[in-house]
Amino acid sequence: MSEKKRRFAVLTGGGDCPGLNAVISAVVKTFLRNNCEVYGVYNGFNGLVNENLVPMNYSSVSGILPRGGTILGTTNRDNPFKFAVEENGKLVYYDMREKVVENLKKYDIEALVVIGGDGSLHIGSQLALECGVKVVGVPKTIDNDLPCTERTFGFDTAMAMATEAVDRLHTTAESHHRVMALEVMGRYAGWIALHSGIAGGADVILLPEIPYHIDSIIAKINERRNSGKNFSIIVVAEGAKPEGGEMSVARIIEGSFESVRLGGIGEKLVREIEDKTGVESRCTILGYLQRGGSPTSFDRVLSTRYGVAAAEACLRGEFNVMVSLFHDHIVTVYIQRAASEPRLVPVDSEIIRAARQIGICFGD
Repeated sequence: MSEKKRRFAVLTGGGDCPGLNAVISAVVKTFLRNNCEVYGVYNGFNGLVNENLVPMNYSSVSGILPRGGTILGTTNRDNPFKFAVEENGKLVYYDMREKVVENLKKYDIEALVVIGGDGSLHIGSQLALECGVKVVGVPKTIDNDLPCTERTFGFDTAMAMATEAVDRLHTTAESHHRVMALEVMGRYAGWIALHSGIAGGADVILLPEIPYHIDSIIAKINERRNSGKNFSIIVVAEGAKPEGGEMSVARIIEGSFESVRLGGIGEKLVREIEDKTGVESRCTILGYLQRGGSPTSFDRVLSTRYGVAAAEACLRGEFNVMVSLFHDHIVTVYIQRAASEPRLVPVDSEIIRAARQIGICFGD
């Protein structure tokens, strides 16, 4: 009689992100190479509630390493602890945790690999602590704002896309003598704006961590014009805000992991600059271009390392943890720590100091 194989499952939750497929590939291959079975859960936690699990093999992950998005699908609305169901044209919320546990037991799943950001990892932490589900998390977000890890996969690709956009805006700004602002994602952290702004040679970088004064920005623009440089480039994080003001909210979505959607600060900023200076000013909102497309080589490697480490943690029975990058080594941390407050840009960090030394204005 053959020995029963250990069985695991993997899901992707929250927003899509370059490198997701590389993680899935690494997770699946590592389990298969260690004589285990692995199931893919479709559409995040929705698949656990609605029993949408399929067995995966080498063919399932063949050729997916360079692909963006996720072959398993994802959603940022389906929280099993507050699961939205439409009834009579209205959303009604149910606690479906028991259904999740029931389906995992039905498929004899020993542990669940959750690839996600703070929302997905928080749900994973709840399942672990409140329901006894064995969970291993993988840190995913282009925003690079998860605590307990030095780098999330997806960030490098988003930063590269934003940097290319800054490079391209330079030619139009210089040709037309304009102020060009690029609004990038990042939620409440300014990592994408900071790194792409420095890499792209921006003159002004506005971060959520450093409230700005419009007069400081205008002073920088005038300083450049007085020195014969009749254009300026601004990179602004979507969560940036003026001193004493609020972040610009594009929309509020009930039932989503990220119910408050930021956006609009770039347009607000360029209107104010043009009104105060008379200099023609334009804003480009990079938006979801930062999330899509093929991951960079760095993200492919990091994603692969994370995926292997997550599967290995399951194999050795180390559960309720998240794999993490620390001093270029993959380690594990308790998942509840990983689902805590976001990791923001330290305002006194070396990278901020370096940017100031080369003349970049942060609006303060």
